[in-house]
Amino acid sequence: MDIVKQLEQLLGPDGLRTEPSDIQPYLTDHRQLYTGKTPAVVLPREVEQVSKVLAFCNQHRIGVVPHGGNTSYCGGATPDESGKQIVLSLKRLNRIRDINPLNYSMVAEAGCILADVQRAADDAERYFPLSLGSEGTCQIGGNLSTNGTSVLRYGMMRDLVLGLEAVLADGRIMSALTALRKDNTGYDIKSLFLGAEGTLGIITAASLKLFPKIRASATAFAAIADVRAAVDLLARLREVSGDRISTFELVPRIGVDLTTQHIPGVTDPLEKKYQWYVMCELTSARSADDLDTVMEEALASAMEDGLVLDAALSRNERERLAFWKLRETIPEAQRLDGANLKHDISVSITALPDFVTKASAWLAANVPDGRLVCYGHVGDGNLHFNLNQAPGTDRNTFLGREATIKRAIHDLVSEFGGSFSAEHGIGRLKVGELEHYASPVEISLMHAVKKAFDPNGVLNPGKVLR
Repeated sequence: MDIVKQLEQLLGPDGLRTEPSDIQPYLTDHRQLYTGKTPAVVLPREVEQVSKVLAFCNQHRIGVVPHGGNTSYCGGATPDESGKQIVLSLKRLNRIRDINPLNYSMVAEAGCILADVQRAADDAERYFPLSLGSEGTCQIGGNLSTNGTSVLRYGMMRDLVLGLEAVLADGRIMSALTALRKDNTGYDIKSLFLGAEGTLGIITAASLKLFPKIRASATAFAAIADVRAAVDLLARLREVSGDRISTFELVPRIGVDLTTQHIPGVTDPLEKKYQWYVMCELTSARSADDLDTVMEEALASAMEDGLVLDAALSRNERERLAFWKLRETIPEAQRLDGANLKHDISVSITALPDFVTKASAWLAANVPDGRLVCYGHVGDGNLHFNLNQAPGTDRNTFLGREATIKRAIHDLVSEFGGSFSAEHGIGRLKVGELEHYASPVEISLMHAVKKAFDPNGVLNPGKVLR
């Protein structure tokens, strides 16, 4: 059977790529952890073409790996090394099918770039709150398995979905693009596809929630004594602002040092150096709201009580974007600085200080060749508890201890009742971690769902479950 020729018959000559130079960008994941092989990359333009491809691959037991913006941190969109799996790119399913401002909803196809969805909402005088550092590249289909920095106020991506269109393994199309906010008719089937990373079906479009357009904001970069002060300050800001806080990000001193050293245009917002900082932002749909005054008074009061040591408030959009650039380029600065180990964890907000204290002590005692780079979203308890190789140490020795370090950190996360995968999913990287930490009942149910949706195992094989 010539797979390529039969796929070409289904999609036409323009519907797939087979030349090595054309398929190379689809074979290596964002972090360059995995490099696979494929006989072809298919690029459907319509849902019906996705249906035809899946029906064909299911019939012939050919693995299908869905591919979006390739920003996955866990190898979730990369084919394996066998050369027997095809890659299905959703980049051509990139239309905004509908915007309903009165219903505060939008229907976007899976290949839509997140930044384009944000702009479309803005043009309709509405607001789509999901925000990521990769929003100029990542696609809605991939976002349906991840989160963003406005989770505190608007919830995870899962919370922003009203309905879905998805193609099942056998080619059947589930069309449930409802824009209803209240619907209790049986099982919530769409929720099973969210976070499944294409292992239960391929999402082709989503009905998304919109919100009133943001017309006022206030952004600050504040120095704090420790993580406990961050948790206390968050509670205070939520209360005094009437819960208008949309962003509350923890930034360590090393995060400032790395970005100012490696990222052009990043500057330290404060003259004096401190151990910890938070970047916080208040937003409102009312242009008359004086959020700058609210922020300034809240921080002044916090300084009097010792929660805040120093602070800078953005006076214009240029300064606001400078704060955001510092925060969002920490991952890139880490990469440029050298070898690093990443842990995408979450615990309850109240447990954050004790977790950071205990985990930091373990690292100081056991990983002398690593520098802790702990930053993230205090508002939802999600920390990127990362380590960078210390200057003058051996790279291979440092990276060779990854499994031991990961187990210690994740065991501690489990002890605190947390998650080892807060926002980046499971992909290929964390399959073993899921098997280790999920209960036998959970794993059994996941396999049962997988068997029911994909009995022949053709959807993104080796990801999430094995």
